[in-house]
Amino acid sequence: MPPLATLLLYLLAGTAVGLLALLSGIPAAPLAGALLGAGLLSMSGKLEPAAWPPGTRTALEIGIGTVIGTGLSRASLDQLQTLWRPALLITLTLVLTGIVVGLWSSRLLGIDPVIAVLGAAPGGISGMSLVGAEFGVGAAVAALHAVRLITVLLVAPLVVRLISPGH
Repeated sequence: MPPLATLLLYLLAGTAVGLLALLSGIPAAPLAGALLGAGLLSMSGKLEPAAWPPGTRTALEIGIGTVIGTGLSRASLDQLQTLWRPALLITLTLVLTGIVVGLWSSRLLGIDPVIAVLGAAPGGISGMSLVGAEFGVGAAVAALHAVRLITVLLVAPLVVRLISPGH
C-alpha cells in the first residue's frame, strides 16, 4: 500500500475513535480516543508503520506546543503569584518520584532504564513520546503514558467528585 494511503488510514482511525471518545465525557477524550484508534490499528500489524512526510513531525510538535501555550493567560500568571509554592513542591515531587519509580521499575522489571524513566516522567503523552522518540524509544514511552493517561482520566474525575461533591 502506498505510504500516503497508509498514513490516511491511521488518520482516519485516530479521527474516528477520537470523535467517538467525545461521547464518553472523559477529559481529553479526543486525545485518548485518537491514541487508542491509531494505536490499535498500528498494533494490529495489518499496516506498515506510518511514514510521516518530512517536516510533518516538526509541524505537529509546533502545533502541540501552540495548543498548550494558548491555554496560558494573564490569569495563569496571576494565579502563579499565589500558587508558586505548591507548583514548585508538586513539580519537584513528581519529577523526583518519576525518576525513582522509573529506575526502580527498570531494575525490578528488567526494562530499559531510558524507557522506564521517560515512561514514569510526569509529562503528557505527546511531549514525553516526542522526547522518547529523540532517544529511539518513542513507541514504548507512548505505550506507558497511554496506560497512565487513560487511567488518570478515568480515576481522577471520580476522586474529585468524591472529595468535592459540589463540583
